[in-house]
Amino acid sequence: MIRGTTMRLFSHLDKTYEVDEQGCLLNPARWDENFAEGIARECEIPVLSGEHWDVIRFIRDVYEKTCSCPTIFSVCKANGLRPQEMQKLFPSGYHRGACRVAGVHYRVSHMPYGAHIRESVADLRALSSDKLYTTDVRGFLVDPDAWDENFAVHRAMELKIPGGQLTERHWQIIYYLRDVHQVKHRIPNIYETCESCDLDLDTFEQLFPDGYHRGALKAAGLRFAK
Repeated sequence: MIRGTTMRLFSHLDKTYEVDEQGCLLNPARWDENFAEGIARECEIPVLSGEHWDVIRFIRDVYEKTCSCPTIFSVCKANGLRPQEMQKLFPSGYHRGACRVAGVHYRVSHMPYGAHIRESVADLRALSSDKLYTTDVRGFLVDPDAWDENFAVHRAMELKIPGGQLTERHWQIIYYLRDVHQVKHRIPNIYETCESCDLDLDTFEQLFPDGYHRGALKAAGLRFAK
């Protein structure tokens, strides 16, 4: 179990699983189809169709071969899906819907199950400023209100962004995410972001090769609650 993670139990058809506070399976190796069918109902999916299973099995296959969570870009491409079609299949989002049903959390891309993570936070000193930013062990800003453009510029150098430079399109996405968070007190999912910023998934992937959560949200100083 990941240190600092709150565990709860989820049961379906007399079988019990250990999940975190978001309902994500703590040990991906414990996943089975029974878990997927049960947790799907918590993700606004009454019945898993063949299309759902194609996505789920692709995510599982990538995880079992690489011990990492595939990005939404690779899942859509492999299954011939557009963002709108993926959203209809998994209304609660990619990480909180598809990956959750598949029993794979984005955190597995950074650490194996059972890894001991130090609880202290890391301090990030910006290259062009003396301001000190407090981040967690994965580089996400602990306090979203401490964000400024300098943080995003510094993070861009670490996020595989072409040339390490934020373009006008990058800033459009970052400011959109910041605005929704500050005004509506929530984080929009990738479908809303692409639609609002007039982007398709291919373009988004080119802008943020590390993905939505590990790229765009990190640059915007945001993270999903743990």
